[in-house]
Amino acid sequence: MIDETVEEIREMRTHSSSVVAVKAARALETLTEREFRSLDDYLRDVERNATALRQANPSHASLQNTQREIVDSVTDADPEDIEAAKARTSEAIRTVIERVEMAKRRAAEYGAAAIEDGTTVLTHDYSSTVLEAIELAARDGAAIEVYVTEARPRYLGRKSARTLAGIDRIETHLIVDSACGHFLPECDRVLFGMDCIVGDTLYNRVGTFPIAATAATCDVPVTVIGSGAKIIDEGFVFENEFRSSSEVMREPAEGFRLENPAYDATPTELLDTVITDEGMGALD
Repeated sequence: MIDETVEEIREMRTHSSSVVAVKAARALETLTEREFRSLDDYLRDVERNATALRQANPSHASLQNTQREIVDSVTDADPEDIEAAKARTSEAIRTVIERVEMAKRRAAEYGAAAIEDGTTVLTHDYSSTVLEAIELAARDGAAIEVYVTEARPRYLGRKSARTLAGIDRIETHLIVDSACGHFLPECDRVLFGMDCIVGDTLYNRVGTFPIAATAATCDVPVTVIGSGAKIIDEGFVFENEFRSSSEVMREPAEGFRLENPAYDATPTELLDTVITDEGMGALD
């Protein structure tokens, strides 16, 4: 299961960073079902597989932090034998999963409270927390109009649009990324998820920066919703990923170089508010 999860993360078949962190944690727990010759062998395997899971997507702060926390929790406990180490592993995994899921839920609840009846929003890519916030607001009685960008080249926004289209009281529009400037003047707010905020920079799916910059020009406030654990002052270096050119163009690129970054960097000065599991806060 670990190898399959590594491949799933690498191929971006799971899109939400919080969901990625939970899946990776659950995959690591499969080690507790295996037989090992010694405690050292078990601890080495936990470290090795946690590293493989982290390397599958170095940009996901939640994935990096939860895997490190699990490993540190096991090794710092200095278990006496394999069974004690396995028990500590399972306990650490339950703890991080509960925290990630609770933070995601609370952030979505606070986000929903910020979406009023009759609001028109634009969202980019696929964020399970943003989608949950919109759904909760609709369930509480708000009628919401949502413009969803396709998020090329992997078209992850199409999944968002399909999800929103199945929810009562939500009118959903799917638009190409480059049309955001056309539709933003009709919107009351932009809602983004986040991979992480490091210092004064939001790292999120590529296309976030131009939408935020266009929103600033159109005087449309930009709100980011996500776990507070994704806001990092130090100790994490974001690593962008440059993906296969085949995602953009199937035929060979002849005479030119094709660039396909997975993420971009948005200055936080372009953001109006950040909503986390601790509530809403303005950014200076």
